[in-house]
Amino acid sequence: MPTRLPTLTDFPTSLHLTITPPPPSSPQLTNILILLHGLGDTSASFTNLGKQLSLPETTCISMQAPTPLPFELGGFHWGDDIQFDQATGNMDFDTGFSKAIKILKQEIVEDGLVGKCGYKHREIMFFGFGQGAMAAIAAAASMDEELGGIISIGGPLPASNMSAKAVKTPPLILGGSSNTLITKTAITNLEASFQNVEYRRWSKSGDGMPQNREEMLPIMRFFARRLKSRKGVPKGSVEIG
Repeated sequence: MPTRLPTLTDFPTSLHLTITPPPPSSPQLTNILILLHGLGDTSASFTNLGKQLSLPETTCISMQAPTPLPFELGGFHWGDDIQFDQATGNMDFDTGFSKAIKILKQEIVEDGLVGKCGYKHREIMFFGFGQGAMAAIAAAASMDEELGGIISIGGPLPASNMSAKAVKTPPLILGGSSNTLITKTAITNLEASFQNVEYRRWSKSGDGMPQNREEMLPIMRFFARRLKSRKGVPKGSVEIG
């Protein structure tokens, strides 16, 4: 089955997503990058991110989490439930991801991208922030096939996926040097479930999105290694802005 550009009609109408095709300078339909926003956000910010990345031969799909936050808080979340930390009053990121796994694994990857559009699993990559990164890790951990990779900014392995073993899809895990969810324990748990874990610790505090070239560099190098090319361009050729 020849690979083709995904359209909204390839996915359930209940899902809110945007599709950004590859840049005109490199229009081949080789890779899919699925972008998953963080807790309390919408797909709009990551739609802009996909346009800014402008990765060669790569279609970006920015997905919105399926469930709106309660109490008119605005934004959406990826978890199965809403729970608040009694100590801090903050919302808990890790409340189960069975609904997100069904959407990402079955409705997006298997039925849509592989079944209807002709992509191979190895040509599909996840990029997630915070709770969106946890959803990506949970989905990849539930698949037997190797995906192109996972880029997780501030997203550890969910507790419900601790039993996963020898997951083939390689994750790049990024987090701050302090005030971070990417602790030594989090990395140990990931290494117990995934075969090849790459961890990069930023010098800044917190797990915010990258703000400069130094913070973006490991992400672009991961893209260069893991994104495929049908033009015979050498690995590492993705431009680092």
